Amino acid sequence: MELKPVTTVGTIEPAEFRKNFYEPGIPVVIKDLAKQWPAYTKWNWDYFKSLVGDKEVPLYNNVKSDAYTPINKADDYKTFGEYIDMIRRGPAAWRIFLFNIFDHAPQLINDFTWPEHLMKGFVKKYPMLFTGGQTSITHMHFDIDLSHILHTQFAGRKRVLLFPHSEQHKLYRKPFEVLSLADFSRYYEGNGTPDYQKFPALKLAQGYDLTLEPGDTLFMPAGFWHHMEYLDSGFAMSLRALQPSMAGKLSGVWNLFGMRGIDTLMKKTAPVWWYNTKEKKVYENAEKALKG
Repeated sequence: MELKPVTTVGTIEPAEFRKNFYEPGIPVVIKDLAKQWPAYTKWNWDYFKSLVGDKEVPLYNNVKSDAYTPINKADDYKTFGEYIDMIRRGPAAWRIFLFNIFDHAPQLINDFTWPEHLMKGFVKKYPMLFTGGQTSITHMHFDIDLSHILHTQFAGRKRVLLFPHSEQHKLYRKPFEVLSLADFSRYYEGNGTPDYQKFPALKLAQGYDLTLEPGDTLFMPAGFWHHMEYLDSGFAMSLRALQPSMAGKLSGVWNLFGMRGIDTLMKKTAPVWWYNTKEKKVYENAEKALKG
């Protein structure tokens, strides 16, 4: 992989953000955007536990999905309080995904400000909290709705791989899915992953490597591939903004209701055949990318 660092700024003027990052679709880390929010000093494990500790949450482990795995199927359930106690004790490869804490504790909305001076179109019904224990992994994917993302890390450090959407075939994207066939787990430790023998096109993939610290906000342009690993137990919040163009919005709608519907149906009716068919296409696309 050909990786470079992401531009990092303390603060940024809206005009500069739009010209240099938003419009050309280039990621940037803004270190001080969230540090003015009450959430920056107010949000912690004990506070969340007092608010929603009794709520049951879906948990996800580090195992990559296979031909039989339904979309977004949880691997276990615990109360939020039990989960917090577990990840506080040490490494725990479990993360929370698709739990909207704001539905249960709407007062949290008052602890941050929507950064509309940077961009418009925020989906204000769905700010999302992402929580993971140390060593937990969010495998390489892009967000299905193709929104722009402002991802703020509040607690713990997170190692992040980023790639433009155009690198999808070098990343071995599975057709009708937002996932990569390749495994990038612990990619920064030099332990043989990713497997360049099995996935040679990965050598040509051009992207970014960064570590998010508490308080950092990462701007991820629409469609960007990302792989995240929790170096410490921690949590982050994503604010989503729809693309301004109608074409961008329609692409997100197709992914949500067309592409995903087809994939779900085929996984239920012919999972092995469907998986093998898609895998064959993955390698065909990667071979074309290798040849340029």
